[in-house]
Amino acid sequence: MAILVIAFVFCAVGALLLQTSSLALSTVWLDPYYLHITWFSFYQSSLSTLISLACAVPIARAVHRRQFKGRHLLVKLFSMTLVMPVLVAVFGLLSIYGHSGWLAALLQQVGLSLPFNIYGLGGILLAHVFFNLPYASRLLLQTLQEIPEDQHKLCAHLGMTGWQKFRLVEWPRLRQQIPHVGGLIFMLCFTSFATVMALGGGPKSTTVELAIYQAIKYDFDLQTGALLAIWQMLLCSSLYFILHYFSRVIPIENGSLTSAQQWFQDTRFSRVWDKTWIAFIVIFTLPPLVMVVISGLNHSLLSVLTNPAFWHALSTSVRVAVVASVLACMIGITILLSSRHLRLRERNTQANGLELIGTIILVTPGLVISTGLFLLLRQWVDVFSHAYWVVVLVNALMALPYVIKTLSQPLLHIEQQYQFLCASLGMRGWQRFKWVELGALKAPIAQALSLSFLLSLGDLSAIALFGSQDFRTLPLYLYQLLGSYQTDAAAVVSLILLLFSMAVFYFVEKAFSWSGRSEKC
Repeated sequence: MAILVIAFVFCAVGALLLQTSSLALSTVWLDPYYLHITWFSFYQSSLSTLISLACAVPIARAVHRRQFKGRHLLVKLFSMTLVMPVLVAVFGLLSIYGHSGWLAALLQQVGLSLPFNIYGLGGILLAHVFFNLPYASRLLLQTLQEIPEDQHKLCAHLGMTGWQKFRLVEWPRLRQQIPHVGGLIFMLCFTSFATVMALGGGPKSTTVELAIYQAIKYDFDLQTGALLAIWQMLLCSSLYFILHYFSRVIPIENGSLTSAQQWFQDTRFSRVWDKTWIAFIVIFTLPPLVMVVISGLNHSLLSVLTNPAFWHALSTSVRVAVVASVLACMIGITILLSSRHLRLRERNTQANGLELIGTIILVTPGLVISTGLFLLLRQWVDVFSHAYWVVVLVNALMALPYVIKTLSQPLLHIEQQYQFLCASLGMRGWQRFKWVELGALKAPIAQALSLSFLLSLGDLSAIALFGSQDFRTLPLYLYQLLGSYQTDAAAVVSLILLLFSMAVFYFVEKAFSWSGRSEKC
């Protein structure tokens, strides 16, 4: 399966190479415009990453140390933002920070104006931080929760202040996780498509990813699109391997885990500090979502719900997301079963290489794959008549790294725990997978499926290239409504997308809880 994945990607890349008469990448860094969009891609990604990490550390510490009403829901929201449909969040941000948004109207009443323009670098940074800050806080919170109870007791016994405990105990663990989290955020921002497409301020605020789309979709300049796609692949590959090198961590043995609150030396300053950061993240993340709900309950609700185009887009989104998520999980599980077989035989280098193939999409963004497939298939078939399967395959590949990250450790632990019992019972193949892996890993597999489903549901990169009036998903339909200034209808579609995504997330979470209680009983 890994061979098929890499062959699929290489065929798409090969189609890009065939479109270039010569691989003259020098034209990219000699052209002032291409040099500008490359610099802007790095610049906005670096700023987004630095802001997200700088705020995530105190937020994670504050949530870790404090108990308050709604804490559980806030942590769930941290996990939700990464897979939230991009255009839904963009619509909510525009409702707050746009030129006719709530904040602009409030400032206008006191004779002031917004300090930044939502369309351009300011809006792109705002949206990227909105998506990535909660996710980074969640990952760093997990790191803090892994500190053993013995270390908390020792810090309390020695009378360490909050700063001393952070410097000597918490920071060494956070320092190991930050390169990994920062690298992931940087890559997501560097290859961001829908956010820049919706909030970009013209040529001054264009990234390489958006330039590829513009070259192919609007100018039909295949050679320029292919050259930029290869240029982006080289940049992403270099960044990925550099970040992978710096994100190596030293394993730390964990003892029994507990909450830090009972061992925390509280002070008035620390209470004010923590409450300030908790208030900040709540005020930053909740109002845009609330505005999506408020704006969506308007007079266009009935007209949208009775519009056949809406239901067609919704059914297309669900069909694409279901097939793509199932396909991503099947490919991911197949790759992980092979990699764990190698790990148990101490062939870790080969196992790492196999899993690296599965995450190749991190250095080959979906728009690049879509472009390559378009160029490859157009010679033999009408690409747009087969657009459904192209979009499904691209979305499945885009979700594959998240499936591998979700299931790699659980699958390995199950093998380590039950391998000898299964061997003694003669269980192998499908029989073993059905009764052992599938039975013990219902929750992680459901998580991987829901994550893949939500990522595919909200994706705009693949459908933006192949979409048409007859084939469009809900995000593309929403983008078209925004582009034609049908803001009321767009608000309704944003509300439905938000509620649908939250419902999937909620029901999967409930299924986990129900399954856990059943197993304990």
